[in-house]
Amino acid sequence: MTRPGPRISPALAGAVDLSALKQRPASSGAGPTGGAPGGLAVTEANFEAEVLVRSNEVPVVVLLWSPRSDSSVQLAEVLSGLAQGDGGKWSLATVNVDTTPRVAQMFGVQAVPTVVALAAGQPLSSFEGMQPPEQLRRWVDSLLEATAGKLSGGGQDEQGEQADPEVERARTLLDEGDFDGARAAYQSILDADPDHQEAKGAVRQIGFLQRATTHPQDAVAIADASPDDLDAALAAADVEILQQNIEAAFNRLIALVKRTAGDDRSAVRTRLIELFELFDPADPEVIAGRRNLANALY
Repeated sequence: MTRPGPRISPALAGAVDLSALKQRPASSGAGPTGGAPGGLAVTEANFEAEVLVRSNEVPVVVLLWSPRSDSSVQLAEVLSGLAQGDGGKWSLATVNVDTTPRVAQMFGVQAVPTVVALAAGQPLSSFEGMQPPEQLRRWVDSLLEATAGKLSGGGQDEQGEQADPEVERARTLLDEGDFDGARAAYQSILDADPDHQEAKGAVRQIGFLQRATTHPQDAVAIADASPDDLDAALAAADVEILQQNIEAAFNRLIALVKRTAGDDRSAVRTRLIELFELFDPADPEVIAGRRNLANALY
């Protein structure tokens, strides 16, 4: 049995395949179904808003479960109780792998129950199987400690005021699959408050997804066949990011920086910086990428 604990797991590098959102259907208007006890049921329609964007505010613990698994239901009940007791410090989201297989595939689920914690849109920690309640308590505490002060906080402020209606509108647009509308709404929030963390993260993520999911699936092979084709290299790097092959994407563009000059070099540098900003600045791959870019430039 794997003991849960906060860690950056190499196995999670491909856990969340955002490319699966390319054909995400718009919400039908019906509420989510098939949720485990006490958790917010996640579907393809609300995955972006309730998992990725929400994780910019508070850690999101995603439980991938099946009603056929008694341990799944037991784990859901324990996690639900912890979430309620912690008063909104983190969010519990549930994915029924039987009714929402595409979302389950994004996480590369091998067994149920599986739990994945995300913060700032990135997988942070995971475990499989039922765990003793006291270990779950320690795992959640460690998760909160690891993310303390790094996220923008919950939907209410310390005085219990309701979340900004503009933020709620932007989230609703995301929930409905309206990427253009959601991006415009979040950009409007940013224009009024340039330091708004949720809006910053959402604009970056949505913009990246809108661009990256238009590339052909064989973009990497195309770029490999024409290593000096600037547009092909940029497209391939986007696809590699979607595939969570982060280091390869960075290295591809850094190599191109070394071989180009003038406007082309500036364009590649700008794209690299945009990709760096999709991740936590403390991510080792981002730190290495920035260092390698600096070496390539100077």
